[in-house]
Formats: sequence, C-alpha cells, structure tokens
Amino acid sequence: MGKVTLADVARRAGVSLASTSRALNGQVASAATVEKVHRAAAELGYIPDSSARSLRTRRTGQLAFAVADIGNPVYVEMMREIESVVAAEGYRLVVSRTGDADATLDLVRDLNRGYVDGLILSPLRVAPALVEALEQSAVPTVVVGRLPEDARVDTVMADSEGGVALAVDHLVRTGARRIAFLNGPAETTPGRARATGFRAATADRPEVVTGEFHAEDFTIDAGYAAATQMFSAETAEWDAVIAVNDLVGIGTLHAAHESGLAVPEDVAVVGMDNTSLADVCHPGLTSVDLGSVARGRKAAQLLLARMDDPALAARAVRVPPFLQERGSTVSAQTSPHTNDLAERRAR
Repeated sequence: MGKVTLADVARRAGVSLASTSRALNGQVASAATVEKVHRAAAELGYIPDSSARSLRTRRTGQLAFAVADIGNPVYVEMMREIESVVAAEGYRLVVSRTGDADATLDLVRDLNRGYVDGLILSPLRVAPALVEALEQSAVPTVVVGRLPEDARVDTVMADSEGGVALAVDHLVRTGARRIAFLNGPAETTPGRARATGFRAATADRPEVVTGEFHAEDFTIDAGYAAATQMFSAETAEWDAVIAVNDLVGIGTLHAAHESGLAVPEDVAVVGMDNTSLADVCHPGLTSVDLGSVARGRKAAQLLLARMDDPALAARAVRVPPFLQERGSTVSAQTSPHTNDLAERRAR
C-alpha cells in the first residue's frame, strides 16, 4: 500500500473528507467523529503532511529565540524555560545567534519570509533601524531587553539598576569602601543600564571610592584580561568588584587569584545573572539574580498571547532582582579581615 492519504482515513472512518480534516486538526467536530477518525488514522498508520498543513494554515509550528551568545548560561536558562512553555502549546523552538547589529537587523527581516511563526529576541545593541524593523515585522515578536518607551513591541526587562544597587548595598554592609565596577562594552544595553545603576547607587555614598573599568566582551576571558590589568595598576587598592555578569565575575576571580589576592579577604567579587556557574566556581560567586527564568517564561507567554491577538497593545514587563550570597563576599560580622590591600601587599 502506498502513502496513506486523508481520503483513505475518511473512507475507513465512514465520514466525509471535511469532517476528517476537522477532527485531525482539532477543529469543531463531534466526539464520536473525532474518535472514529483517530482510530482509523491509527489503524492505517496515517502521517499528516505537515508541509501541506503549513501552507493551508500559514503556520510553521516553529518559534525562534535569537540571542547574542548561545553559550552564555543566562541564555541557556532562558531558552529552557521558553522551550518548556511553547512546547506545551505544540511549538518547536529554534535557537539562533544574532551576531552584530547588522546581523540582528538582517535576521529580523529574514524571518518575515515566513520561516517561523514568532520570535523572541534578546539584542545587545538596539539601533533605531532595529526598532523600526520590529514595529513593522509581520512576525509577532517579543524583546527580552530594552527598547524606547514608545516602541510598539512587547518587552520583558531586567531591573539592572535595581540589581546593581543590591550589590552595592551588600558590599557596603560587609565593609567595602573602594568598589570597582567592571563593565562590558559600554554601548550595549546591559552595559549602559548597569553602569547607570552603579553610578546612581554610589552617588549618595561619599564614604565610598568608586572606579569604572571595561572588559572587551561579556566573557570569562575578557573579564580575566580586564581584571588582571585592573589589579596590576599601582593605584589598584579595590576591596570589592562588581562584575557586569557572572562570566566577567568568574574571570575576575581567576585574575584575583593569579594576582595573589585572596577572595573575599582582600577583594570581594559580585557577579550578575546568578547562573549555574556561580555555584560551581571557587569560591562560589555572590551574584544578583536578574530573573532569567522568569523573563524567559514571561516572554514566551507574551509571544503566545500576541500570536493569538495581534491587536493587543504593546506591553512592557519588568522582572525584580534579588541577591544570592556565596563565598566571594563576606559579612563584616564574620570576617576578621580589614580588606586593606596595601597592608597585605606590604607583607
């Protein structure tokens, strides 16, 4: 017997072709018809033609998640949550790397050719051309990140400013008075937001000396290189470092160790994102949780809602942060150390 067709299933079930199609596609049909059609399809080994169904419904059954670095654990955690939500609704998730600003714009434009039914995008850089392309996109889109307030696109945002404030408060409580902020590329969305948060959180603390430094990327290697240079400077007497993310924070831990600095006795380190890596490095990395799982879940829910009703007004959701303490920082009550790097180096 050749390929089983929809007509074969209809004949076996003893119902019309139209009723068979409705029953198999989850459309309105009586319970008895649905039972007969599905039994006939199972007996015949009927396999639906997904490409033909896609042409009829103009749906691919696929959603895309596009990020700058598919190896970054914060995106991996986000991806798992998104996949869990959309799979429950029958969708497959396709993951893509955005690349630079031009590549991100090309990706958004390419997806309008009907490759996917929806897109969740987390860009590092947002230019006016990208905002325009997102607003004009025929593919429903949710951005995990920040867009201009008047952008007509659904967004899910981390509270980076509030997260950095939590880190500053924690370090000041533990006795830190010379706090460095090790950022990534300053022109990126997270770079700008977290630098703004650092300045705001330290502006009304005259007792705190601050400094800002930049890694070339948001990676362990870039964090290590920047922190090594920071610690080797003659004026480097920082007793705490806030890293722009956990990867840069882990690079900072390595640099501190190789520079002969004990963590947290000589220098405390705080990361951001609270990824799984923060638990497995030594010492464990105190980190600000920016809600990657919650952001992924909310982004998936917003996208599914947007696909169901394209006329919905654009929504902006902000996920609150919290701080997870680990061994890379220490409380003033439990530490006998003075955090005086000059004294330590003199020894």
